[in-house]
Amino acid sequence: MRILITNDDGVDAPGIKVMEEIAKQLSDDVWVVAPDGNQSGASHRFTFGRELQIDKRGPRHFAIIGGSPADCVVAGMTHICADLLPDLVLSGVNNGQNLGDIINCSGTAAGAREGTMQGAVGIGMSQAVDYETRGDLVWDNAARYGAQVVRAILASKPDGQAWFNVNFPFCLPDDVKGIRVVPYQRFSRSPMRYYPSDNGDGKFFIAIPETPMPLDDNRDFKLLMHGDVITVTPVGLQASDMGEAGRLDGVLKL
Repeated sequence: MRILITNDDGVDAPGIKVMEEIAKQLSDDVWVVAPDGNQSGASHRFTFGRELQIDKRGPRHFAIIGGSPADCVVAGMTHICADLLPDLVLSGVNNGQNLGDIINCSGTAAGAREGTMQGAVGIGMSQAVDYETRGDLVWDNAARYGAQVVRAILASKPDGQAWFNVNFPFCLPDDVKGIRVVPYQRFSRSPMRYYPSDNGDGKFFIAIPETPMPLDDNRDFKLLMHGDVITVTPVGLQASDMGEAGRLDGVLKL
């Protein structure tokens, strides 16, 4: 099995090294194609109208200068690994959880999504962080359980119509209470907010101040953050709302 790895934290991020160790438990044909710097929040952006450059960092290791995770997967699938297309695209391991509606802006998610769109099985992985204590990030759960989760997903024989969003809790590895396949949490409105710069220069930044409430007990956010389980969410490539399409068919007229 050929495996292509990418991420959105950058080719030198510690999480991608964890992902390499996960991949090496599954295959000896592992390739890394990742952004040269942090691309968190890049979502599924492609770099159109500007040339990119491949920087070979070592055997089977490449950085895309200025590229997004989606750019990296395209370069990996259609050029770097074009002689034998990867069967599996692993994106991550991300520094921090990717849950709920936040997956729509996640570069980690985009790497897995583009992998599936290119014909591979796409799996995004994120290691949860306790933002309240802001302690050091510990990768133990991703490192211990990552390969098992990938094997389980592959054994389910995915049909190519969905990518998989995996989150590992921040409890001790022996305290992990299993794995749950769950939908992601829809919020009543976007959690993103505007924050002005502290120095009063008119600049601002975007951040997520707090988790929107309420949370569903049977969706990814609550189960990961309060249930100590590994969450797996299949996310369909077909985003059309078929129910709404059926409701409006014949209703909308000129």
